[in-house]
Amino acid sequence: MRPLRKRGWRAGPLSTTPTPTLFLIAAGVAALAAISTGTATAARHDGGTVVSPRLALAVLLGPHAAMSAPTLRSDRLQLVSARRPITDERTVLPVIGHRSGNDGSAWLHVVLPGRPNGHTGWIKQRGTSRSTTVWHLVVDTATRRVTVYREGRAVRVFKAVVGKPATPTPHGEFFVEEVIQLSAADPGAPYALALSARSNVLQEFEGGPGQIALH
Repeated sequence: MRPLRKRGWRAGPLSTTPTPTLFLIAAGVAALAAISTGTATAARHDGGTVVSPRLALAVLLGPHAAMSAPTLRSDRLQLVSARRPITDERTVLPVIGHRSGNDGSAWLHVVLPGRPNGHTGWIKQRGTSRSTTVWHLVVDTATRRVTVYREGRAVRVFKAVVGKPATPTPHGEFFVEEVIQLSAADPGAPYALALSARSNVLQEFEGGPGQIALH
């Protein structure tokens, strides 16, 4: 997991399901016990990870203002584009809650991309469509291991390269914003999974926003 280089980005066909195909948790061994139980995962007392079989998603059909509370009178956190900047695919956000506003309108509590890592906000349900994902990734930075889960069951384990001490891999719960096809000569080819996480050290990297990617 490392910052994504802007130079050499090339949009291409996605994998077999729309993005984000995966919900990702990056944590060291000690941090696994502190993974939030309010979204996709919970930690077992023995240090293992329990992953929910499904995660609700909201597909944005247009741009949405993300608010600090389920009301238009609350603070506006950011404007979320309907499409991702690299692949131009629809923006898809993990849904972690629902609420009805005072006027009866439906709101979704979603995980947002960008800084600060793991921040959340409320968007109106209108102008979205519902989806789900059965895929999750858990990255253990201490053992440099990525475990792939499908419907809550571990199906594959891969080795991972993590950030060096000066630019460590952020810990937390993130999602895959885009699946980017790379050229054969690019490091980490054939795909890069551009994450909602950003480097806590690099505010900019090779022309990009210090975005973390899994190659």
